[in-house]
Amino acid sequence: MSNLQARIYLASRSPRRRELLRQIGVHFDLLVFRGTERGADADVDETPLPDEDVEHYVERVALTKAQAGCRRLQWRTLPQHPVLSADTTLELDGDIIGKPADAVDAAAILRRLSGRTHRVLTAVAMSDGARTRSCINASEVRFRPITDAEIRHYVASGEPMDKAGAYGIQGRAAVFIEEIRGSYTGIMGLPLFETAQLLDAFGYPL
Repeated sequence: MSNLQARIYLASRSPRRRELLRQIGVHFDLLVFRGTERGADADVDETPLPDEDVEHYVERVALTKAQAGCRRLQWRTLPQHPVLSADTTLELDGDIIGKPADAVDAAAILRRLSGRTHRVLTAVAMSDGARTRSCINASEVRFRPITDAEIRHYVASGEPMDKAGAYGIQGRAAVFIEEIRGSYTGIMGLPLFETAQLLDAFGYPL
């Protein structure tokens, strides 16, 4: 199968993941439903389980999204292509930090990250209904100390609201970041090295 013939479904609303897949030449369709049919990732409860560690949490959510996407394909009798999904979360002091609930929560998260190093974990999963595979990328990000005025200005921009950890490394928050160790694309939300490995395992030619 040539690259032009191959396709996958992306079970994510993230524009950053779309950009990254296009960057490596992947042809995909969004697995997003309208009306009474919500997005393939909307059926997934992203609440951490009691005492769940961050690695298990992020992988569980990504796998559940991929499997939910495959079920959607069967219900709608759409063309059968593998489903790719991902989930990104932060870990600081053993706490799982996801997307902020509101502006107040976003500001509180950023104050916690200020002047400290945290981990960003992104799990990627693929499923074709018969088999499901996943992998995890973990990176470290260090923030310089950021002032309350900077936090207020950044939160007011709206950028933190749909992002794990209340910031986007590819956006305005780049000025807060002193150092990263790991995968820049993983911190964005889709580690391309691991994604390419999964695509190869499912026979997608890059």
